[in-house]
Amino acid sequence: MSVSSTSLSRRIAHALRHEPGTYGLELDAEGWVPVDNLLAGLRTTSPAWANVSRADLERMLASSSARRYELSGDRIRARYGHSIRGLGSRTPAPAPSVLFHGTAPSAWQKIRGTGLQPMGRQYVHLSVDTAQAFAVGRRKHPEPVVLQIDAARAQEAGISFYPGNELVWLAERVPPEFVTYRES
Repeated sequence: MSVSSTSLSRRIAHALRHEPGTYGLELDAEGWVPVDNLLAGLRTTSPAWANVSRADLERMLASSSARRYELSGDRIRARYGHSIRGLGSRTPAPAPSVLFHGTAPSAWQKIRGTGLQPMGRQYVHLSVDTAQAFAVGRRKHPEPVVLQIDAARAQEAGISFYPGNELVWLAERVPPEFVTYRES
């Protein structure tokens, strides 16, 4: 394989979550695309991707603990994280009573006033534990902060939560009264 699993995952995220047209892809209403079409689209992006194969894809999926993608037969889709509006439908579910969100320290002041917003995605991403939230926050800052979400109270107030996978929950937004700064 000429590209790492991490690079492959990032490129697939770009193709399936954000800019499928760049790869010549057309996602169906639930975000699915034929695997062969995805691989063909990836191969056209640069010479380094010319030999990417289904075996590379399957290795990447098997080695990832995040379960960002769903493979079903000859189709694949991103489970969550889309910036493309209107993809898929989600069914609200009872979330754990407490969830977490990792972010850059500078974001806390804005979040205190407006709450958590999807910021160009369809949903706010929330973690089931502090370790996962910290790891997600490190993508934004080397010393992230972890915010605590009172999901039980938010649900009582009518905020819907949607399962993303076993580590991630989604919400359209989380008002500030349900978000607190969590001291390490």
